[in-house]
Amino acid sequence: MKKIILFLILVTSFTFTFAQKSNVSKARNKALMETPDFAGAREAIKLALKDSTTKDLAETWYVAGLIGNKENDIQYKKAILNMPYDTLNKGKALMESYDYFIQAIKLDMVPDAKGKVKPKFAKDIKPILKEYYLTRQNLIDYGAYQYGKENYEGAVKTFEAFLEIPKLPIMNNEIKMDSTYDMISFYTGAAASSAKMHDKAIRIFESLKDKKYQVSVVYQDLCTEYLALKDTASYVKTLKEGIDKFPSQAWFLQNLINHYIHSNKIPEALVYLNTAIEREPKFAQYHFVKGQLYLTLENFEDAILALNKAIELDPKNSDFYAELGRAYYNKAVKLSLEANKIKDINLYKKEEAKVDEVFKQALPFYKKAIELKPKEVEYMIPLKQLYYRLQMDNEYEAISIQIKALQ
Repeated sequence: MKKIILFLILVTSFTFTFAQKSNVSKARNKALMETPDFAGAREAIKLALKDSTTKDLAETWYVAGLIGNKENDIQYKKAILNMPYDTLNKGKALMESYDYFIQAIKLDMVPDAKGKVKPKFAKDIKPILKEYYLTRQNLIDYGAYQYGKENYEGAVKTFEAFLEIPKLPIMNNEIKMDSTYDMISFYTGAAASSAKMHDKAIRIFESLKDKKYQVSVVYQDLCTEYLALKDTASYVKTLKEGIDKFPSQAWFLQNLINHYIHSNKIPEALVYLNTAIEREPKFAQYHFVKGQLYLTLENFEDAILALNKAIELDPKNSDFYAELGRAYYNKAVKLSLEANKIKDINLYKKEEAKVDEVFKQALPFYKKAIELKPKEVEYMIPLKQLYYRLQMDNEYEAISIQIKALQ
């Protein structure tokens, strides 16, 4: 009886194994027949991929890859004939096929009982993957399609498949990683950035720093990624590299200056601002910012010099005049605070008279700013305060009415 039971178990096991291998054959036949039945092929291979007797066979994964490859091929032929085709289904079939083929290669390279590697399917998969890489309508176009649809994670996966193909051992370094490879690397980084996969984006952009594709943009994107991760040290380091590598591009200098300003490191900001002025001495905005920074340090004389230079270069900018007015105003306030410390009444009055003269120096610049921007209340408020300080009653009343009307 035991022998009969054992015989039945062996027969059942053999029959079940045969059935799963039969599913592999069925999947192949349904996918490769003249009018493919892709749904039927996928249903058959799904059973084989799950079963313990066939899920670790290279052939199972190879056949699974053939299904998507065949569907992609049909859609590709429509594309080159300018016939309507389903871009999304084509891309899904393509990536499905790629994933299955990669697994098939791994299993095909597993040594046998004697420790020897005897691949059966890698040689057939190799030209297919080459085609996926070399034909733009395959991985490149599908990745671009996903990017355009804002499926950034999908675009990363597709582009990474493209980038991996030349590195596969079965390719034997036969595929040259040229400018197209660098271009797709760049867009992989861009997609990773949009997907907030910042660490991945940084790895990609760092690898592109010494390439020839969009190098300055690569550095800018790297800075943006480091900023997103709040990695200040790497952000500043990359900005400084950009300043040295691209001296004609102001982006790096401007962002480093802004970083130091926002970090309240005014002396450092001034150092790089002076470098920016050396490179672009006629760019008025640099002189304006320099004036503002000197005002922050209460270095009024240098602030006035810088702001006068800004006005000389751009005499129609109202903000420049208002800021110069503010420089004289703040200088007068500082002098007034010092005068308030004087105990001798006569000496105090003399100093206050000098202070009023400095306040008066601010008047023409605020007036000019308002002349250029007649409805700018921000310019009128300090002018109103000046009129009050200098006891210019008629002017004070007039500007008070003007401010009220605008507010």
